[in-house]
Amino acid sequence: MTEKIKSLIGGEWRDASGPEYATHYPADGSTVARLHAATAEDVDQAVRAAERARQQPGWARLRPHERAGMLNRIAAGIRARGEELAQLQRLDNGKPINETRALVSSAAGTFQYFAAAAETMEDAITPARGDYLSMSVHAPLGVVGAITPWNSPIASEAQKLAPALAAGCAVVFKPAEITPRMAIELARIAQEAGVPDGILSVLPGKGSIVGDALVRHPLVKRIAFTGGTSVGLGLAKIAAEKLMPVSLELGGKSPTIVCADADLDHAVAGVLYGIFSSSGESCIAGSRAFVHASVYEEFKSRLIAGAKALRVGDPCSEQTQMGPLVSISHRESVERYVQMGVEEGGKVLLGGQRPQGDVYAKGSYYLPTILEGLPNTARMCQEEIFGPVVALLPWTDEADLLAQCNDSVYGLASGIWTRDYRAAWRIGSALDTGTVWINTYKMFSISTPFGGTKLSGIGREKGRLGILEYTGQKSFYWGLNESPLPWSL
Repeated sequence: MTEKIKSLIGGEWRDASGPEYATHYPADGSTVARLHAATAEDVDQAVRAAERARQQPGWARLRPHERAGMLNRIAAGIRARGEELAQLQRLDNGKPINETRALVSSAAGTFQYFAAAAETMEDAITPARGDYLSMSVHAPLGVVGAITPWNSPIASEAQKLAPALAAGCAVVFKPAEITPRMAIELARIAQEAGVPDGILSVLPGKGSIVGDALVRHPLVKRIAFTGGTSVGLGLAKIAAEKLMPVSLELGGKSPTIVCADADLDHAVAGVLYGIFSSSGESCIAGSRAFVHASVYEEFKSRLIAGAKALRVGDPCSEQTQMGPLVSISHRESVERYVQMGVEEGGKVLLGGQRPQGDVYAKGSYYLPTILEGLPNTARMCQEEIFGPVVALLPWTDEADLLAQCNDSVYGLASGIWTRDYRAAWRIGSALDTGTVWINTYKMFSISTPFGGTKLSGIGREKGRLGILEYTGQKSFYWGLNESPLPWSL
C-alpha cells in the first residue's frame, strides 16, 4: 500500500509546494510513498522559521546538559522504533535488512555520543599577557543546512543533525529526493524528544532546486554536504561567495593493497566486504585492488570463489548479502562503466551482468563483478562507479604502487593487508587518503573523525570536536586593572 507522507516545514507538517512525486522499492519497482517536492519558497519559509526559533529562550538559553538530555531522548526514540525504521530504510533504498538495522543502531549511537560530547565540552581560559582574564568560547553558528545522500540516509543524517543540535544550531535538512523517509522520521522523533518547532525542517526534493536555494540563502551560516563530487564543487563555489564554512564528503576511488605476506583469508574476506557490501554503493568502496604479483593468482581465484558464493537477493531476507542497486537508471550507469572497462582492454572474470530468474526480474539487481587487465589510468580505474565492480591490478615495486594508488583525483580511504607493521605504517603514511584501514575495512567509530583529501572533500565529521564545526569561536577579555587604562591619561 502506497503511503502519502508530508514534510516538516517551519514547525508545520504539510505538503511541500512543489509537484507530487513517488519513491520506489528497488527490489521490485513498486511505489512505496508519494509526497510533494519542496520549492525555493519552502526553503525560505523553513530558514526564516529556523532563524526565529533559534533565538527563542526555549532554545537559545538551553544549557549544554539540557541539549544533551534532548539528544539522549532522540537516541532512545530511534532505538524504540528500531525495527520499524530499518524496514522503512530497506524500502527506501533496497539495502538488506541486516545492513539497515546496523545503520539504525549507528544513528542512535551517534546521538548518544554527541549528547555526552555536548555535556562535557569545555571552553578555555587562555594564558593572559596583561592585567585581564582572557577566555575562548564557542557560540552556535545559527541556521545550518544539511544535504544527505541516498545510500545510507539515517547514518548520514544523524552525523549532521546530532552535532548541530548539540552545538545549539537550527537545522534545515535536504535529504536525497529518492530516499526522504529517514530524515522525516528523525524529525518526528526529534519533536517527540522536545526539539522546539522550527528548529528542524525537512525538505525533500531536487538538489538543483532545494539544495541550491538552501546554500544561497543569506541566513544559512553553514552547509554540511555528503554526495557527488560535481555537486559538491558547485556548492563550494557558492559558499565561497558567502564566505560560509562547509564540510564536503564527496566521492572516492579507494585502493586496497594486498602485500606479499598478507593473510589471504583475511585479505580476501576484507576485499569482498569492502567492495560488495552495500552493493558497492559506498563512497569508500575498495574498487581498486592492488595485489602483489607473488600472490596475485591465488588471491584472484579465491576472490572469484568468494564473490560467486555471495547471496544476492531479496533485501527482506536475513541471508541476503547484496540487494539491488538503488534504481534502474543507476544500474544502467554501472553497466556502462563495465562495458567501458571491456572496451579499454579489461577482462570480466566474474559478473558483468544482471542475475537471472523471476525473483530479480522487476528489481535493479546486478551481480558482483571482477575485472582484470586494466591499467590504473583506465577510466574505469579513475572514475567512481558506485557499484559492485572491482578492478584487480598486480604490483611488484612499492614506489610504483604508491604512485598508482595516489594517482587519483580522490583521497577518501584506503586499505592495506600485511603482517608487517612497519610496512603498514610506511605505506599508510604515504597514501594520500583521509582514512587508512590495516587488516580490516569499512570499520567506523563515531569517536574518530572522517573525511577526505583532494576531490573527496574538505572538513571532517564525527569525533568529539565535531560539535565545533557548528560553532564560531569568540574571545572575551575581562579587565582586572584597578586604575584606568593609561593611554588617555
